[in-house]
Amino acid sequence: MTESKDKHMNTKTLPSWDTLQPGDALPALELPPITRHMLALYCGASGDHNPIHVDIDFAKSAGMPDVFAHGMLSAAWLARVLTGWVPQSAIRSLDIRFAAITHVGERITCTGKVLEKFGHDGQRCAKLQLATINQDGIAKLTGEALVAWN
Repeated sequence: MTESKDKHMNTKTLPSWDTLQPGDALPALELPPITRHMLALYCGASGDHNPIHVDIDFAKSAGMPDVFAHGMLSAAWLARVLTGWVPQSAIRSLDIRFAAITHVGERITCTGKVLEKFGHDGQRCAKLQLATINQDGIAKLTGEALVAWN
């Protein structure tokens, strides 16, 4: 592998298994307020051109007061919390549930915590609880992840 590729590899290491405890919090990801510009950029980057996310006239004709964030944008933010804590190769599963619409102007914080530690198929594993929450404490997305230590 060339030097230029080496410096771009994920060098994140797993937290210490021995000191990891149920209830431990993952570092939170605080995001700026959601803007229409952010939604337009995500629309182009993701290929999800559903007009409900970028066209206010379309959103209003569908009975919504305004455009709103793509659910998968919130899911991507939640995955960032996870990959900010462990290398992607340690993630065994990520299950998410959409709980509420994320509106323009909301400030989202993504959180996570360790629910339990256990052995599974010869690996040490941790089950995590994840969520995106707005400035009023309302969960927009919830999830669970399974992380393994080799």
